[in-house]
Amino acid sequence: MKVLVIGSGGREHAICWHLSERGSGHEIYCAPGNVGIERHATLVPIAVDEIQALADFATDLQIDLTIVGPELPLSLGLVDEFRNRGLPVYGPSRSAAELEASKIFAKEFMQRHDVPTADFEIAHDAQEAKRAVEAIGLPLVMKADGLAAGKGVLIVRNQADLDEAMDLFYEQKRFGASGARVLVEPFIVGEEVSFMGFCDGQRFLPLATSKDYKRIGEGDVGANTGGMGAHSPSGIVDAEQSAEVLEKVMRATVAGMAAEGNPFIGILYAGLMMSEDGPKVLEFNVRLGDPEAQALLLRLDQDLGELLLAGARGDFGTNRLDFRQEAACCLVLAAEGYPESAVKGAAIQGLDAAAQQAGVEIFHAGTKAGETEGSFVVSGGRVLNVCATGRNLRTALKKAYDAAKEIRWPGLQIRSDIGKRVVEAESMLESGIFKLPKT
Repeated sequence: MKVLVIGSGGREHAICWHLSERGSGHEIYCAPGNVGIERHATLVPIAVDEIQALADFATDLQIDLTIVGPELPLSLGLVDEFRNRGLPVYGPSRSAAELEASKIFAKEFMQRHDVPTADFEIAHDAQEAKRAVEAIGLPLVMKADGLAAGKGVLIVRNQADLDEAMDLFYEQKRFGASGARVLVEPFIVGEEVSFMGFCDGQRFLPLATSKDYKRIGEGDVGANTGGMGAHSPSGIVDAEQSAEVLEKVMRATVAGMAAEGNPFIGILYAGLMMSEDGPKVLEFNVRLGDPEAQALLLRLDQDLGELLLAGARGDFGTNRLDFRQEAACCLVLAAEGYPESAVKGAAIQGLDAAAQQAGVEIFHAGTKAGETEGSFVVSGGRVLNVCATGRNLRTALKKAYDAAKEIRWPGLQIRSDIGKRVVEAESMLESGIFKLPKT
């Protein structure tokens, strides 16, 4: 099967790795890809937002399946263009992708279909934002309505935070058109967890649970990022809670989209807060989370290409995904200055030594080739994903951190506490959290 993967980050590297290592002889292309992906796929120099050019390439090469990694091409209607040309593609239509492209669309959808989420107010300008803040009270969360590369969510705990948020949204206009409308909602206390699965328009196949770590600093402090680490299982959601999320959130969303004549085919991601009142949806994404995907794909034990081709055709033909009974983790190594302004160009040392360690996979996210053969330099904010598997999370994390210690460049940032509280809180194998809810 000829498979085209669209994207250039660590998530797309993990997808190409899975297609290559666990697929059945797929011929893999990636647009535009990166230097790490080149080991598994033929790189195609077309940007993710060049929709016509990507469709022309898929037509010319008679691509059997296209898998879309990032959200931007989905929000631009790539899937609609491919389907209009009769090209098999796995991902949501432009209208279905509004679940991620507009947080307000998602909140109003959840309100219509009784999907559990926090109350909210919508602000179109600074005055409305001030009134919303008064109505909700501190602490609260302010979110840019549109896509903001994972950085459009501001937690407002006190007056100083509020002054800064108002300045960013309405004076600096940091988020551009994405921040023209602002969602204001109460701050929910609890544990954050990611819940994802594959949809074929009617059916939802749950992936194993996972947890990501958004804050740049240890102890979950500092600025929001695209994600500084992840692991699967999450360690904080048991089988009963998973079943509740499956029914009240994931299946309810798929059914609601179908009922509104907007069927969802693709990857549905719910960012959840496990509160005292049960699960609450913080946001939807319409693609695999990054870096959660890197950990999850290490555990997924079936041919991703064949599975998603069946989904693209509207019927998976199965009710369950198969996962290896092991834990997996992903550590993000970031550039100096990230997430504000990444310092690029530094030479990366020790990558070969790290990659040779048993049970470790390294995915490239923000690298490019150096001046000498086989060398790499920093070219983005999130640079490398050091991933590992083990019989439990403690073992997987030790492998990953041991490998990460081999990698060096000036200003490298890495959190040393990924998974720490989960490992300290419980024995993973005895708790039964590897179990998926029945489907």
